[in-house]
Amino acid sequence: MFANILDGIMSALSLSALLANLMGVALGIIFGALPGLTAAMGVALLIPLTFGMAPVDAFSALLGMYCGAIYGGCITAILVGTPGTVSAAATMLEGPALTARGESRKALDMATIASFIGGIFSALALVSVAPLLARAAMSFSAPEYFAVAVFGLTIVASLSSGHLIKGLISACVGLFLATIGLDPVTGDMRNTFDIPDLFNGLSLVPVLVGLFAMSQVLVTVEDVVRGVSLKESKISRRGLSLKELTGNAVNFLRSSAIGTVIGIIPATGVSAATFFAYSEAKRHSKTPEMYGKGCLEGIAATESSNNAVCGGALIPLLTLGVPGDIITAIMLGALMIQGLTPGPLLFVEHPVTVYGIFSAFIIANVLMLVCGLIAVRGANKITAIPGGVLMPIVVTLCAVGGYAVNNSTFDLLVVAVFGTVGYLMTKCDFPLPPLLLAMILEPIAEANFRRALSISQNDYAIFYTSPVACIVLGLSLFVLVKSVYDDIRASRKNPRQS
Repeated sequence: MFANILDGIMSALSLSALLANLMGVALGIIFGALPGLTAAMGVALLIPLTFGMAPVDAFSALLGMYCGAIYGGCITAILVGTPGTVSAAATMLEGPALTARGESRKALDMATIASFIGGIFSALALVSVAPLLARAAMSFSAPEYFAVAVFGLTIVASLSSGHLIKGLISACVGLFLATIGLDPVTGDMRNTFDIPDLFNGLSLVPVLVGLFAMSQVLVTVEDVVRGVSLKESKISRRGLSLKELTGNAVNFLRSSAIGTVIGIIPATGVSAATFFAYSEAKRHSKTPEMYGKGCLEGIAATESSNNAVCGGALIPLLTLGVPGDIITAIMLGALMIQGLTPGPLLFVEHPVTVYGIFSAFIIANVLMLVCGLIAVRGANKITAIPGGVLMPIVVTLCAVGGYAVNNSTFDLLVVAVFGTVGYLMTKCDFPLPPLLLAMILEPIAEANFRRALSISQNDYAIFYTSPVACIVLGLSLFVLVKSVYDDIRASRKNPRQS
């Protein structure tokens, strides 16, 4: 075991892995800082560039992009009151007020250090919890895997806040798209419409590049046409003091723990973690009246929690094959492209790769701290890049990323179609994550459902005689019923949104 751990650490410390990690972090900070360039978009665009890399090198780049982009969103949230990513929405409660008071450097330094602490906390949780959970999951068979896949689908579809029906519709569309191609059991063609390019199904990378990258390009182009732009902000020279840093020690740990736990729960979302951590920080604060007026404690809480979600979300991905959030859902596709099947067997068959990924995640957080402290010095220049200049570059990357998977022009059509679909869904408030996650989880659910029935000779009792499967399916039903209840209650309170 120790030999595997040591080999994993050495693979993550190789020159190629370190350069890939550094590139990912630097690009991630840029993607996070620029509104319209999301963390999911950055990871999706980076996947095609990692095809020829070794698995640890590839995930060094992807995890660097992940950590850097989640952190980078705070830059525009603090400087111009526009979150670069959804994860930085809660940071806007304090960031702009600190900037208006001339303490933008202090706020950015606090955000950078808090993000590092949250990331390292979740990394330690990942290293300690994931192997134990993987051992427990080794006893899983077809019914348990089916139940876990259903749980992932239920969580994602039901947590489309305020748009439950639209979330379910998105998930159903994703389930249908996943059935295109060969039947995994009989080998029959399904839903191919006699199009040869669909015989092997829809390739995952062009779909996610279209949904999460090209769609955002179209949204940003629309803003450029309408003349929406950001004003350049100046960075103050006054930095963070040691007293202000040490005074938030308990806040850092509490918020990091909140982010890690929420990250482990599939599809709960980073926004829930940041607002929960912010409210808990305010509840435990000695000066709660300062919140909303430019309080560093609020920045420390939101930024440590959102980066802690990253490590937490990786735990169910690696141990159970269930993504913790939309970015880890994209990484699930990257794992499969590398020939790795997430789940407990991953820890048995590829232990060096697993410990290499753990080490790469820790290194990504260290590089994020270094690059972040450098980036905040010239952050106003990053946010001033015109969308009209940036978007053509992103479109080119989308085209290259979509084509590089299979060297197929049909995949370029897939990128264009799903880019348009993603844009229309965004404008109509249809959530994108349920569609993608349904496409990823459907083959797992279908294959294990049919395998379980084959084992039991078509006796459905196998799903409730297994204690684990019964509990997980019960939780899925509870989550779905609660979501329906919450949605009905919210529609009664605000009938105009129903």
